Formats: sequence, C-alpha cells, structure tokens
Amino acid sequence: MSGTAWEGYLLVGVVGALVTFVATFAMRRISPRIGAISMPGPRSVHTYPTPSLGGAAMFLGFLAAFGTASQLDQFHDMFDSSSEPLGVVLAAGIMFFVGALDDLREVSPPAKVAGQVLSGTVLSLLGVIMLYFRVPFGNADYIVLSPNLATLVTVLTVVFLANAMNLIDGLDGLAAGIVIVAGGALFLFADHLFQDGLIDSSNVGPLVAVIAVSICVGFLPHNFNPARIFMGDAGAMLLGLLLAVVTVTVGGRTADQSGGQTYLFFAPLLIPAVILAVPIVDTGFSVLRRVLRRQSLSTADREHLHHRLMRLGHGPRRAVVILWLWTGLAAAAVLIPIYTNRGNALVPLALGGLALLLFTYFHPGVRLQREATAAEGADVPAAGDAQVPAGDEAETGEDPTDPFNVSVVDLDERRRARGTG
Repeated sequence: MSGTAWEGYLLVGVVGALVTFVATFAMRRISPRIGAISMPGPRSVHTYPTPSLGGAAMFLGFLAAFGTASQLDQFHDMFDSSSEPLGVVLAAGIMFFVGALDDLREVSPPAKVAGQVLSGTVLSLLGVIMLYFRVPFGNADYIVLSPNLATLVTVLTVVFLANAMNLIDGLDGLAAGIVIVAGGALFLFADHLFQDGLIDSSNVGPLVAVIAVSICVGFLPHNFNPARIFMGDAGAMLLGLLLAVVTVTVGGRTADQSGGQTYLFFAPLLIPAVILAVPIVDTGFSVLRRVLRRQSLSTADREHLHHRLMRLGHGPRRAVVILWLWTGLAAAAVLIPIYTNRGNALVPLALGGLALLLFTYFHPGVRLQREATAAEGADVPAAGDAQVPAGDEAETGEDPTDPFNVSVVDLDERRRARGTG
C-alpha cells in the first residue's frame, strides 16, 4: 500500500466522502416528505423532529466509492479474481434495506435480526469468511475453522457489530466519529500486515475500511451536534456490516503474528476487537443488564455509555468527544507497539488514559452536576429561576464557554431563535 497504492485509496475515499456529503443535503429534504422523521421521545436526547434517513446518503457514497475502486488498476486482483466484492455489495444492500425499512416503519427485533443474518449469510456464501483464529496464551498456534464454523462465526460477527453500531448511535456524531477513528486504525493495521506479506492485494478489507471512513467523513458535518439529520438504523447497521467485513478479512485471515504483537499477546483477530472496544463494551454491558434484569434483549434503556456520561454532567458534544478519545486511545494501544515493536510505547498511552479518566469523572461540570443532584428536592426554585429538565437532558453546571458542552435545551432555543427549530 505504498507509492501509487495510497493514491488509489485516497481517490476512493474522496469520492465516497463527496458523494455522501452532497447526497445528505438531498436526504435532508426527502426524508420529511416520505415520513422518515425521528420524533423526540423518552429515550431521545434531541428535542425537535429530525430527518432520519441519512443512511441512504451513506449507502450512495458506499456504492460510488466501491464503483470507483472497481475501475482502478490498483484493485484489479481484488475485483477480477474474487467474488468477495460482490458479496460485500449485496450484503450491504440487504443491511441497508432492512435498516431503511425500520426507519420508515418499525420492524420487529426478530425480523431485523433475521435480515442481519441474511446479510451475513450472503457475505459468507460469496467468500467473505473468517479462516483462522489464534487463541492468545493457547497451546495451539492457531485454529483453522471448518467451512460451517467459519460461516457461523462470520454471521455472528456481522449481527453483533451491526447491533453494536446501532446501540452506540445515541448522540449526534458519535457513531460516525467512532468509525472514522476505528476504521482509520483498522486500515493502518491492514497496511502493516500487507507490508509484512501476511495479507495480499486481493484482500478486500483495507478498501472497505477506507470506504467506511470516507462515508462517515462526508456525513459527519451534517450529523455533528446539533444534527440536521440522523443516519438511522440504515446507516448504523451498514457501518456495522462494513466493520465486520474488515474484522473478518483482516483479523480473520492472518494465521501468523506480526511485529509488535508479541508485546501485547494479541491474536490478529483480537486487534480489531480492541480498536472497536467502545461499541463492543457498550453492547456487552447492554446484554448483561438485560440478562440480569430478565428482560428481552430488545428492551430499550438509558444506561448506555453516552447516557451515563451525560448524567455525570457532560454535555452532548463533550460526551461524544470523550468517547472518540477513548476509541483513539484503544486504537493507539495496539497500533503503536505494532509499528514501533516496543512494548514500553504503551506507557504514555497509559498516562493519557489516566488523564482522560480523571477528566471524565472530575470535570467541573461533573462536580456541579453532582451538587445540583444532591440539592434537588431540597430547594424550591423561586419564580423566574431557570428550570432544569429531568433525566438525561439535564445540563446543570455547564461552562457556557466550553465548545464541547452545549445543552440540548440551549440548542433547541437557539434553533427557535433562528427560526429553524
């Protein structure tokens, strides 16, 4: 991926970002006309009706970028000698259709999972499957998966990551930003494996990583707080599929360890898992909560990572940036030792993680939020005093000069003042 190779990936990325960016303007106008509107509700953070079919623009950007790649000589081996690109396109189409249908009219959770399984099955039938699995600290160097087991693991990966991205998409710009950071890190990991000769030029994973990043780059300007449009289930599930493809084709196609991994005791397959730690951890705790409460896995709640950050007193923007930073730290934790082949490179990252943890729990806004919560109910506000909304929309004690700390109520008032709310 050196020399002219980077030029090809750059061209594909620019096409994906531009098409997505332009198409999102159109979807902002079309969505209300076809009923694709997200209304404020008990679990929502936004307080105004918002178009929710941004995933359609992302899908168009994906198709444009993939089509551009198919015409470049650099990707000749990938498109002419393998059915995997066709599998990625068909699986993405199925995933987008299921998500868009849910955005337009609610689809039952079992039906949605069935669509995700179908998408993963088509992907695996056309060759996008996991081949190897290395067990850290295990006796065997690696496990070669049987065809049936490889298909099962691939489908489960698709279903898990599609739902993980759907769950993490709870604040403006959160999912798109995480995919930009994680997808970029996955591409760098794939580049390292390519330079070491552990994956070849026909591997579709690096291309899919670049496309996933590009469509998020094009969509994020429309989606960052205050969002003018949401990606909806169509966009979130599409991103989950693309990340699953990269995980399977990069982490699941490498039997050998590459430089730097000996310091981390990581199997190649686990490195993508670490990079995607934020959505994976959020989903894992979501499942655990529902199991302990004996609730259906499809039961909605307000206990996700972004909800918890907002309850601590962080505004929507700052909560999003915090989770972006955690994703960046996780990505750096696996990439820096791989590229430097030095285990002590993790020391600065550990200090950075500690600093971020302290900021998360001891920011002045958090302290003031705790004080306001402790005093809640003890004082009756006088007439004319500012009223604080209950629940996760409460934004007491925020620093108005902090660009990452804008309350939902303030945003709504600003929109009304501009005549756009």
